[in-house]
Amino acid sequence: MTDMTKAKAGQVSATAAEIYDRKFVPALFGQFAPEIVAALAIGAGERVLDVGCGTGIVALAAAGRVGPGGRVAAEDINPGMLAVARAKSDSIDWREAAAEALPFDDAGFDAVTCQFALMFFADRAKALAEMRRVTRPGGRIGLFVWDRVENSPGYDTLVPVLGEVVGADAAEALAAPFCLGRREDLDGELAQAGLAAERHLAVTGTARHASLDDWIDTEIGGWTLAERVSADQAARVKERLRARLSHLAAADGSLALPAPAHLAIVRA
Repeated sequence: MTDMTKAKAGQVSATAAEIYDRKFVPALFGQFAPEIVAALAIGAGERVLDVGCGTGIVALAAAGRVGPGGRVAAEDINPGMLAVARAKSDSIDWREAAAEALPFDDAGFDAVTCQFALMFFADRAKALAEMRRVTRPGGRIGLFVWDRVENSPGYDTLVPVLGEVVGADAAEALAAPFCLGRREDLDGELAQAGLAAERHLAVTGTARHASLDDWIDTEIGGWTLAERVSADQAARVKERLRARLSHLAAADGSLALPAPAHLAIVRA
């Protein structure tokens, strides 16, 4: 698998996983974890699986709700992400596996979560079918995906600038997380797995960074392009963005970018 193929599949290095957890989680991803566990009404004593768990933020949020009488398991194909996650809790059943072949029994969970990972699976319909298989009849599945890149301030400019400086493949890799941004795209993936959303919720978070440079360093260093973009290229990306995105910066230079997302609730 080439570096760019890995990038499009959401694969990150061990170093990038550490940067992701240290920078990206507080800046963006962490705020959505309480949203998904609340929307699924996860409660004491329940059995929960987080698919595509990354560094474990949703699994940890679920563990806080199920308490000692419940069970939380978490799966990810990326060993770097799992290494960071495992260091946070030894009470969660962390598993390295593909979402298309979950290593769990049928109907073993009351609820399954998947936060901003579905877009990267090699076979999304198969992964969704696996989520359904491991969820008990009547159980809940929660799926978070990003809105379209065109509706995501900052990213709508960063993607083409990355294409100008680094190349079309890099722009495509950065745009990959937004590929299910239309509701009909997510519904189509669910239909292929024999599923349908019970509810669709629009949730808008905020991506907060100390500066534009901090944002770009986080985007590149803490995600899939960490080993693909050179320091010189990153500097040129920053230079072009400063000229085009100055209107998004606060007086102190900080950025607070709206981060629109869709949350689908599915009954197994």
